[in-house]
Amino acid sequence: MPSQPLIPLLPTRSRYSTGADVEIEVRTAGPGRLVVRHLGAVVGTADAAGPGTVSLGALAAGGYGVDLETADGTPVARTAVLVTDEPRGRMRYGFVASYAPDKDVAAVVDLARRLHLDAVQLYDWAYRHADLMGGGETYADPLGQPIALDTVRRLAAGLAAAGTDALGYAAVYGVGSEEWPAWSHRALLRADGEAWSLGDFLTLVDPGAPDWQEHLVGDLRAAVAAVGLHGFHLDQYGYPRWAGLVGGGAVDLSRSFRALIEAVRTGLPDARLVFNNVNDFPTRATADAPQDAVYIEVWPPHTTLGSLARLVERARAARDGRPVVIAAYQHVYEVAPRSEADLSTSFTMATLFSHGATQLLAGEQGNLLVDPYYVRNRPAEPETLALLQRWYDFLVEHDELLMAPGAADVSGAWVGAYNDALDVRFAAAPTTDGPTPGGVWRRVVQVGELLVVHLINLAGQADTEWDAPRAVPADPGAGTLRVKRAGSAVPVVRVADPDRGGHLTDVAVELDGEDAVAVLPPPHVWQTVVVDLRGRR
Repeated sequence: MPSQPLIPLLPTRSRYSTGADVEIEVRTAGPGRLVVRHLGAVVGTADAAGPGTVSLGALAAGGYGVDLETADGTPVARTAVLVTDEPRGRMRYGFVASYAPDKDVAAVVDLARRLHLDAVQLYDWAYRHADLMGGGETYADPLGQPIALDTVRRLAAGLAAAGTDALGYAAVYGVGSEEWPAWSHRALLRADGEAWSLGDFLTLVDPGAPDWQEHLVGDLRAAVAAVGLHGFHLDQYGYPRWAGLVGGGAVDLSRSFRALIEAVRTGLPDARLVFNNVNDFPTRATADAPQDAVYIEVWPPHTTLGSLARLVERARAARDGRPVVIAAYQHVYEVAPRSEADLSTSFTMATLFSHGATQLLAGEQGNLLVDPYYVRNRPAEPETLALLQRWYDFLVEHDELLMAPGAADVSGAWVGAYNDALDVRFAAAPTTDGPTPGGVWRRVVQVGELLVVHLINLAGQADTEWDAPRAVPADPGAGTLRVKRAGSAVPVVRVADPDRGGHLTDVAVELDGEDAVAVLPPPHVWQTVVVDLRGRR
């Protein structure tokens, strides 16, 4: 793995409560100052004499950008912080997939702080799928990985100190060969009478069976007591949808999965729980179940940016206010140059972030998920980690605009010839209502009293596959935004781009009769435009 450069600026936590002291760790030499911005406006500064922790004091709820500047005002590093009294109201998810006795836990915690990960999945930490704690203090997992429970404890404690929840992986219906004789009476059966299985090492049982639920909940509670986990990632494999049962009859797995989630919540009322809806099954039955996120692992036919957008829209409609997380593994890093794969990830993040969802991708001390077996993760190059930091900083700094539960797509009520109320045009590329190769995908989202226009630049792209190598975006030219004024007020227009500065900056607005007109800088991958028709910040 390439050596990673020093991270010059880190928040001490992935999130802060209102009233708490917000602290930034400075790891670079030389005097400077920290500049704090909220939605583009400077709201505070603090001197940074050199390496050490700098207090920003207590901040109101919201997302903030924090820049380290030299004495002459030159920015040299940046980060972001989120202040919230709803610790599970957002989910920026990461992963860990190795637990050797000498594991560098501090490096894992650094990545969580760098990317503001508020939850980390501990993948395949347990002894067996149906016997989580039966291996003693050290053992090998079912596929031979060395595991030390002391490492799991150190991870849970280190992440907790940074405000990040450690969620233990737990398969909700997989039973290994050693435990199978005790559970064969709960088998899920195929049409030929054989039990459903995963490969040759797990057989599947009905997750709705009361005795299985009692066993699993007991195992999960024991794990919390033994290693300090803060919750669980409840996994399934996406099949079967219906299955036969031993003794006759059939079961609808969507009902069984929901019953399992409810049983785990009853047994662990304070745990953070996340259930895996594989390829959107069965999101309709579990989105409002008593868990803490709507999490969907995607596979074909969800292969395009448009399919990701539709998936998130359905999840947000059914989620009962919970955050939406998409596990979109960027296999492209295995087959394409890093620069092309980075652009692929950028378009994936732009689609998800602009629709109010996040992506499970990064973890360990700087690795990427490129395979559903997380142990096969791939070390990220420094340029990729820098990209992820820019975009995750952008996500956190603009949390109120991007992740607001009440955000609503109002494109159909504002754009187009009939509405004639707001739109953006480009000289060298068409503006499109959906993700279309060669165009700039435009959406208008209402967030409170603000209009947020998302512009994803697909100029120069031959297709819209989210896991394929991407070309450098073509320049569509400057954008012209035209919006109907609200009375005599002159609207305020601000623009931000995660790859070009990151902060919201004002754009000059000219009046043209009843309209206000602003010329926007050309977008790179994703540009966010905030329009305040009231004419004030």
